[in-house]
Amino acid sequence: MIETSHLSKIYGRGIYALRDVTVSIQKGEFVFLTGPSGAGKSTLLRVLLRQEVPTEGSVTVAGRDLARLSRRQVQTYRRGLGFVFQDFKLIQTKSVLDNVGLVPRVLGETSVQQQRRTFQVLKWVGLQHRMNAFPEELSGGEQQRIAIARSLVNEPSLILADEPTGNLDPDLSLEIMNLFRDINARGTTVLVATHDRELIRHVGRRTLTLDHGRIAEAG
Repeated sequence: MIETSHLSKIYGRGIYALRDVTVSIQKGEFVFLTGPSGAGKSTLLRVLLRQEVPTEGSVTVAGRDLARLSRRQVQTYRRGLGFVFQDFKLIQTKSVLDNVGLVPRVLGETSVQQQRRTFQVLKWVGLQHRMNAFPEELSGGEQQRIAIARSLVNEPSLILADEPTGNLDPDLSLEIMNLFRDINARGTTVLVATHDRELIRHVGRRTLTLDHGRIAEAG
């Protein structure tokens, strides 16, 4: 699913955010990406989202060489991805239903299709009863569940999550990770960046550790 070969990303005056990263993540895997702040986790996710292009090396996702994608192909590629942020990125002036339904609306689906698909994913994350609420009326855990529902609404083959439990307490963090495990069990490839080693140990999945932009451990 994901293959990087001698991948490096250099900023400014020769500053390496990633250096000689070679990893392989198979379709259907659940993998943690960890390391201290500044290790390169977010940079690697941005490369996989095609917000950044490698300075050296290559990265392919589902057989696509990301560096060779045209602007239109990038948009098509991203439609097959789900991305979950630490700070949720919900639109405060829109209801839960509208936040989650934004993706199928942008993709041009009919109102009936939008509502059906949105209700299905909200039901799956257990928050269909909150579809008319606004983000400020939800707890942190509920907001992250809504963000995850939004990432699932286009039925992606790959979910990328950047510190998705960074703003949550330990119990809610485990709840969110259990939801990612359920998503993975349905066949979706999941890559989660987190610095929470205790949570990683509890969930028990393959872990890639970055240190100063390099792969320090792949176990």
